[in-house]
Amino acid sequence: MAAQTAPNKQKQYHWLILVAIGLFSFMSNLDASIVNIAMPQISKGLAIPVNQAEWVTSIYLIFMCALLLFFGRLGDMYGKTRVFKVGTLVFILGSFLSGLELNLGFLLFARIIQAFGASMTLSNSFGIVTSAFELKQRGRAMGFVGTFVALGSVAGPALGGLILAHLTWGYIFWVNVPVGIIAILISFIVFPKQDQTKSEPMDWPGFLSFAGFIVALFMAIFLGQEWHFNDLRVLGLFLAALILLGTFIIVERRHAQPLVDFKLFKNQPFTYGIVAALLIFLSNFFPNVLMPFYLYNARGFAIGTAGLLLAIFPIVMLVAGPIGGYLADYYNAQFVTIIGLSLIAVSQLLFTFLQVDTALWYYIGATVIMALGTGLFQSPNNDLVMSSVDKTQLGVAGSINALARNLGMVLGVAFATTVLFWGMTLAGGYKITTYVAGRPDLFLAGSRIAYIVSMIFCLLADGISIARYIQDKRATVQS
Repeated sequence: MAAQTAPNKQKQYHWLILVAIGLFSFMSNLDASIVNIAMPQISKGLAIPVNQAEWVTSIYLIFMCALLLFFGRLGDMYGKTRVFKVGTLVFILGSFLSGLELNLGFLLFARIIQAFGASMTLSNSFGIVTSAFELKQRGRAMGFVGTFVALGSVAGPALGGLILAHLTWGYIFWVNVPVGIIAILISFIVFPKQDQTKSEPMDWPGFLSFAGFIVALFMAIFLGQEWHFNDLRVLGLFLAALILLGTFIIVERRHAQPLVDFKLFKNQPFTYGIVAALLIFLSNFFPNVLMPFYLYNARGFAIGTAGLLLAIFPIVMLVAGPIGGYLADYYNAQFVTIIGLSLIAVSQLLFTFLQVDTALWYYIGATVIMALGTGLFQSPNNDLVMSSVDKTQLGVAGSINALARNLGMVLGVAFATTVLFWGMTLAGGYKITTYVAGRPDLFLAGSRIAYIVSMIFCLLADGISIARYIQDKRATVQS
C-alpha cells in the first residue's frame, strides 16, 4: 500500500511540486549571477579590493559545480526528494548567513553553505519533475522549471539593480529567505514520503577526481582573467585540470558503480541536448555580462533604470518558457529547439548594431527576440534530455544537465570579458582590461566582436539541434 502512496501523491499535487522546484531552481541559479552587480557595494562595505570581492561569486560556482554529480548520484541512491528537501534547508541557512554583512571570510563560508544547498536541489529537480509528470504533460512541466532556471541565470543584474537601488547589498541574499520558506513548506507537505532508491556504494575516487577537476578548471578560468591566461600558474592549473579529468574518466570506466555511466553519452539525444545547452548558456552570458556596461556606463542610465531595462529578458521568459513547453508537448520538440536557437542567433546579430544613441525600442525588440528564443529552446531541450534516460539515472542526468548549464555560465563570463577587452584593445591601440570612462566607442567596438562570437556559439548549437532533428526523422522513417 505504501508503495502506491508516493506516485498517487505526486499525481495529485504535481503542479504544487512544480512550484516548489521552480522557486528553488530560480533562487539557486540567481545566486550565481546576482552578486556581480553588487561588487562595488560589497567591496566598499567590507573594505576590500574588487578582485577579492569577486571570489564571492567564484567560490559559489566552484563548490556548486564540484558537488552536482555527487548529489545527483546521492539522489539516485537515497531518494531525489529527500536530498532536495535537505538542500532547501541548507540553501536558506546559507542565504541568511550571507546577508549578515560581517566580513569576507564569513561571507565566503556562508556562500559555500549556499553552494551545498544549491547543488543538492539543482541536481535532483529535473529528475523529480520527470518522475512526477506523465509524458504528455512533461514538456509543459519542463517548460515551467526551465523558465525559472533560465530566469535565475540571467535575472541577476536586473533584480540586483532594483534591490540595490533601495537597500543594502545583504538583501540580495535575504530576499531568498521568505521565498525559500514558502517553497520549503510546499515541498514538505506535497512531496512524496516514499522515493525510488537503489542500494549501491558511493564512487568516492570518481567524486574526488571530478571535484578536483572542477576546482582546478574554474580556478584557472577565474585567475586567468586576473593574472592573464599565459601566466605559468594559470597554465599549471589548466594542466592539473586536464590530468584530473583523465583520472576521472579512467576511474569511471573501471568502477562497478561509477558516478557517471559513460554509456549515457552513447545516447545521442542526451548528448546532443547537453552540448547544445552548454553552448547556449555560454552564448546567453555574453549579453548578461555586456548589457549592464552598455546601459549603465555607455548609455549613462541610473542603476534603477538599467535594472528595469535588464528585467525585460526575464519578464518575457516567464511567458516564453511555458510556450516552449506547450509546443514541445504537441509538436516536434527538436524542431521547436531549432526555431528557438535561430531566434537567439538573430538577437546576437541585432546586438552588434547597438550604439550610444540607439532607440530603446531597438534594444527592447532585440532582447524580446532573445528571450523568446531562449524559452523556445530551453523547455523542449530539457524535456528531450531527461526523457531520453532510464528512471534509475534521472539524478545523474539532471546533475549533468545542471553542470552543463553552470559550466556554460562560467565559460560565458570568461569568454565575454576576454573577447570584449581584446576588441577594446584592438580599437584603442593599447592594453585595456576595464571599462574606459568617457570612451563608449571603445566598449562598443569590443562588444560588437563579442556578440559576433556569441552568435557563432548559437549557430553551433543550432547545427547540433538540426543534426538531432534529421537523425530523429531518419529513425522514424526506418521504423
